[in-house]
Amino acid sequence: MDRISRCDGVGTRPGMDQSHAPMLEALADYHRRDRYGFTPPGHRQGRGADERVTKVLGIDPFRSDVLAASGLDDRTSSNHYLADAEDLMAEAVGADQAFFSTCGSSLSVKAAMMTVAGDDPGGLLVGRDSHKSIVAGLIFSRVTPRWITPWWDEEMHFSHPPSPEQVRTAWEQHPDAAGAIIVSPSPYGTCADIAAIADVCHQRGKPLIIDEAWGAHLPFHDDLPTWAMDAGADICVVSVHKMGAGFEQGSVFHVQGDLVDSAHLSACADLLMTTSPNVMIYSALDGWRRQMVEHGTELLGSALSLARRTRGRIDDIDGLNVLEDRLLGKEASHDLDRLQVLIDISETGATGYQCADWLRGRCRLDVGMADHRRILATLSMADDEATTDRLVHALAEMRSATESFAPAPRIDLPSPEELQLESEMAPGDAFFGRSEMIAADRAAGRIAAEQLTPYPPGIPAVVPGERLDTAVIDYLCTAHAAGMAVPDATDSTLKTLRVVARR
Repeated sequence: MDRISRCDGVGTRPGMDQSHAPMLEALADYHRRDRYGFTPPGHRQGRGADERVTKVLGIDPFRSDVLAASGLDDRTSSNHYLADAEDLMAEAVGADQAFFSTCGSSLSVKAAMMTVAGDDPGGLLVGRDSHKSIVAGLIFSRVTPRWITPWWDEEMHFSHPPSPEQVRTAWEQHPDAAGAIIVSPSPYGTCADIAAIADVCHQRGKPLIIDEAWGAHLPFHDDLPTWAMDAGADICVVSVHKMGAGFEQGSVFHVQGDLVDSAHLSACADLLMTTSPNVMIYSALDGWRRQMVEHGTELLGSALSLARRTRGRIDDIDGLNVLEDRLLGKEASHDLDRLQVLIDISETGATGYQCADWLRGRCRLDVGMADHRRILATLSMADDEATTDRLVHALAEMRSATESFAPAPRIDLPSPEELQLESEMAPGDAFFGRSEMIAADRAAGRIAAEQLTPYPPGIPAVVPGERLDTAVIDYLCTAHAAGMAVPDATDSTLKTLRVVARR
């Protein structure tokens, strides 16, 4: 079933009507019936909220902030509003089941990892370009990572998602692994060949998890990269707030096939999930699904056309290069989401950090990512000619302003080989074991006891349990001094690092 035919408005499951939004409709009914609860939340639909708060937020968020059970639904959830919304989501995208999360894809991906590899001595194949939430999952679950080295563009200092051949090699090295997890799309919009990777995994009877946090929109237009469920993934995690119209923290994880126990997946999510989910997040997920079923092809088609024009206009600015061909190829990425506009600004002599700060300070525009030579502008279906005109004009002004920027600080960039740190301990053992703080200039050779993650994009340069080397330490320290954020470091100055204590 292709992406267009499955989203025709009326579902194939009994009672599935894609024009309905059960959570939204239940919330409207809650207000219509003038329900009132002697239950949390204590603000009582805003009655107790400080007027200085409602002056900024308005009263409506408080009116819609009600309990999911013994509030929106009854105490046993007998009306099945949430379950029906999840079933509609699953049908809309062609999954067997869908589960909503109000704790972001950071929770969803941990639940998926625990389901597939929890307490499995074979560990889990993990792309080394994974987001920090996946590493956090390794720490919490004590799952042993079997790292898959990504493709590296050494000149651009840029990684691509692992190829099918790299995944096959990883299986040959670790045949007892419980499954594999790959990030696609990357935060830059680059995509793996998921269909071929799924085939590699399924030949061994092992499941494939795709962290598709940046790909919630992919099922709804054929000119976008292939949706993970269509490509044969067993579990797919998406963040609707990233590329859709959901609230922050709104996530969905989908499952299909018989390699994953969906009941166990739900149980693992329940271990991690809040017992007080936000009904507004659920309702926005529900409403976005309906919007995409009814209007997704039109909205995303317009967004892709706008992106093509905008990419060309930015690329015409002297010194700015919109990356596309460089990101695709045999030794690069399989596909590209062109709503992610990755701009190489190295010809200007400035860093991405300087450019991002200038855009925010002078033009009141924020970009999604900045590094030593790039900035990233993420477009969505909500953008139009007015918003992209503002972006293009600001970038043109920024280009002129770079002539007067202070000289770019030196950043010591390691080679791909130097970035591949040796794993000496399981991440959980290193993180939870005895540790000590040591001066960064004396930390080479010691085993890290903390994540060190340039953010965004959120891919750890150092994972707990890896042996630190001088090249990576120098990179982190010099890049931090040049403007890179490393928010998970124990010492925010990076003058000291947390390492495993010596016995």
